[in-house]
Amino acid sequence: MPILSTPSLVIDASIVRRNLDRMARFSARHRINIRPHTKTHKSQFIARLQLESGCRGLTVAKVGEGKIMADVSDDLLLAYPALDPIRAKAAAELAGVVTLRVAVDSEFAARALSDAAGSAGSTLGMLVDLDVGLHRTGVQSPRLALELARAISKLPNLRLDGLFCYPGHVQDKPDRQGESLKKVEALLEETLDLWGRDGLSAKIVSGGSTPSALQSDLVGQYTEIRPGTYVFNDMNTVRGGFCGIDDCAARIIATVISTAVPDQVVLDSGSKTLTSDRLIHNPDAGHGYIIEYPDAVIRRLSEEHAQVQFAPGSRRPGLGERVTIIPNHVCPCVNLQDELWWRESDGSVRPIRVDARGKLS
Repeated sequence: MPILSTPSLVIDASIVRRNLDRMARFSARHRINIRPHTKTHKSQFIARLQLESGCRGLTVAKVGEGKIMADVSDDLLLAYPALDPIRAKAAAELAGVVTLRVAVDSEFAARALSDAAGSAGSTLGMLVDLDVGLHRTGVQSPRLALELARAISKLPNLRLDGLFCYPGHVQDKPDRQGESLKKVEALLEETLDLWGRDGLSAKIVSGGSTPSALQSDLVGQYTEIRPGTYVFNDMNTVRGGFCGIDDCAARIIATVISTAVPDQVVLDSGSKTLTSDRLIHNPDAGHGYIIEYPDAVIRRLSEEHAQVQFAPGSRRPGLGERVTIIPNHVCPCVNLQDELWWRESDGSVRPIRVDARGKLS
């Protein structure tokens, strides 16, 4: 591999393809569509690979991402309530170019999008966001989901397409997720039963996450799932038991720039590279995993410095040495990069643009 400036975020092509293939085989076996969340990679190149592997459309976090991914797919889901005038207008305009669905949890959002679509001359598909346990967004009961679905069905320029949920609270080991996912299934079943008795239907039931992706068949109502991190993986997915180190495609290459303080080295990859995200399952484990020195702890970050603690007398890198870090949470790390370095199995490397970097609205 050619020598890159550091810090650099290098993506192992073989691991990405293996991760995509694993999810594609799950999709085919259980007849659940994959609509991957592009917030993880923000790259048209990676999105095309996902679609080529059989994914059904894409999920985006913000309208700005949607505008970028519209060049790749004509079927997008905006997994975010676009209710302010600027976002609603942008979503309605995008719906004139591609099939766009938006997840909402309020009549306020639905009316804002209805008005914007009317002005844009477009139609927006709508998914009712049901809280199934994370308590971040989503209506709080099947009855409230019915009331919102009724309101949407009566508004002009909107099309009621189904239900949306995010089981982000399900962080148990894969073989222990059954009970939590059955509770998700029960909520969806109750909601869909209420809709059916009211003459409403949901052709799409969109859920899932990377931690629960390969157990999504336990939720019988799902028609599609939206994993994001699975394409690269990170230390959160490793420590959660959802993958192994060898499934992590994204590796940050950093250089040792100081050894002056006893039992410490400093790397050139601070919070502007690794972010300050802690591990979900072990917040005190530091800010990433150094492959060559697995017992070291990245204990503190400042903007451009990573302070790595070593046990007294332990083996440690020298000045100028390069190390490889698997980040705790890869998604915000990607958003800090202008480009990723795509490494093939033959060692060749080429840059890939992070096309949707900074698209926060």
